[in-house]
Amino acid sequence: MSTSANAARPDLGALRIDKDKRQERKTGKIFGIILAAILVVALVAGATFYSRNSAPVVEVAAAQKAGNAGPTALLNASGYVTPRRRATIAAKITGRVIGVYFDEGVHVKEGQILAKLDDSDVKRALDSAVADRNSTRAQIADYEVQLKNAELLVHRSKELQAAGVQSQEILDNAVTSADSLRAKIALTKEQVAAAESRINEAQQAVDNTVIRAPFEGIVVSKDAQVGEMVSPISAGGGFTRTGIATIVDMNSNEIEVDVNEAYIARVVPEQRVTAVLDAYPDWQIPSKVRTVIPTADRQKATVKVRISFIKLDPKILPDMGVKVTFLGDEPKKQAGAVEPVATVPTAALRDDNGSRIVYIVKDNKLERRAVKPGNPRGSDTEIFAGLIPGDLVVTKGPPELHDGESIQLKK
Repeated sequence: MSTSANAARPDLGALRIDKDKRQERKTGKIFGIILAAILVVALVAGATFYSRNSAPVVEVAAAQKAGNAGPTALLNASGYVTPRRRATIAAKITGRVIGVYFDEGVHVKEGQILAKLDDSDVKRALDSAVADRNSTRAQIADYEVQLKNAELLVHRSKELQAAGVQSQEILDNAVTSADSLRAKIALTKEQVAAAESRINEAQQAVDNTVIRAPFEGIVVSKDAQVGEMVSPISAGGGFTRTGIATIVDMNSNEIEVDVNEAYIARVVPEQRVTAVLDAYPDWQIPSKVRTVIPTADRQKATVKVRISFIKLDPKILPDMGVKVTFLGDEPKKQAGAVEPVATVPTAALRDDNGSRIVYIVKDNKLERRAVKPGNPRGSDTEIFAGLIPGDLVVTKGPPELHDGESIQLKK
């Protein structure tokens, strides 16, 4: 029994770690820590080396010749290009579209056919009105023949009555019959005129099935297709269109802006304006104030101003965003006044302990240059000293730049 107990007891000596293996494991762990530390130091050193040797990327612009100072900017505002003549073309009657003869972007002339509606019903009504008129005209011809015969009877009755062979009653009956025929002819002619009116009405209904352009312009929206129902009023349910197309007269494009009512006194009709489209930020378009709408928006505290382009361009499209600058009178040149030597983008100017400086670029290196700035000219600033036209100045770059530092130009 003791022998079986010894056999079941676990051998704890088999779990003991050999002293040599324990030393090897400790040595490997220390080696791994040292290797990891070396890698970290190498990465830090590499990053430091790269940061010290990588040249900052900057954007530059050339200093421009100052020239004469233009008119002063009184006020800035933003708005949209809006056409004075824009129309959504709709049918005067309800009908099904059987033809569409335009597409977006096409130029149409005044009176050009844009679409046609089903005219089968109104044409039948027109044919019926024409038939009624023709039938009434035929009655007039019959009455005129009868009247001619009645007038002969009257003439004969007068002669016989004068000869004493016929009574006055017979003469009176003949005269009455002739007068009745004349009245019938007059009535029938009025009926023909009424039939002509019904024909004109039916013809107008037929003409209303043809939709034409009310003025010359560009189609900017196609709102109906062949087979759809159109109506001058909304029928609900989304199955009936209320418009055929939208046409814009590009020659009527102008600018509409909202000016804060606190500054509206600075805006007058015919005032010169510089407009810059969001789509073409480098294109300054000469414009002028057309009118100031004499009412204010109490919600926004603004007054609407409409501005006309002095010269229109096909690139100016409706609903484009635009920024405008209202200009004042040109400043008067004073005797003995010093003229600026150059202009630079205002973004190129930097503050350095109360002084105004710029960094110019020569041979891909920076050169610190103190300047004497003047008045702003839009997005530029006058420079009276420190630069000459043609110098490349840094307009965008890291906030910390140093004299003599190597740089890279942004491509």
